[in-house]
Amino acid sequence: MGSKPGYPESYRANEFYLKIDGIPSPAFTKVSGLSDGETGTIEQIDPKTNEVHKISSGVVKFEPLTLERNLDGTPEDKLLYEWFQEVFKISDAEKDQGSSTTRRNGSIHKLHFGKEVMAWTIREAWIKSSKYTDLEAGSENMMKLTIVLEHEGLERIKP
Repeated sequence: MGSKPGYPESYRANEFYLKIDGIPSPAFTKVSGLSDGETGTIEQIDPKTNEVHKISSGVVKFEPLTLERNLDGTPEDKLLYEWFQEVFKISDAEKDQGSSTTRRNGSIHKLHFGKEVMAWTIREAWIKSSKYTDLEAGSENMMKLTIVLEHEGLERIKP
């Protein structure tokens, strides 16, 4: 595995896959926004000294996940498009827009030389936005889909 005795090799960021509702989605090329969460700080000002005291942590928040994948015409393209349509559909009967109630659970699996070394679960995610690479004549770039997922939590389940 290329590491020196007594000195472990650090993990590389290039070997991973996602599962959405239990279905493996290995075609993602980038995941950003992995975070254990962030908490606000509740501050209280001492009126006698004008000092600010940090008295407690506040609300726990999770940043959105941004996922990129190359478009290739596989069924995964269709699954993501259908999920997006469910979230943003407009119902003719009620003239009411789709909502973030169309949620999925998922997981992110980090591999190192083919062996899983880390994993996270994603709870109650929905697509906040979906966009495509700009089209450009003469370009050699791959066409990508970038989706932003809001979620109710990201938990590291495998150290």
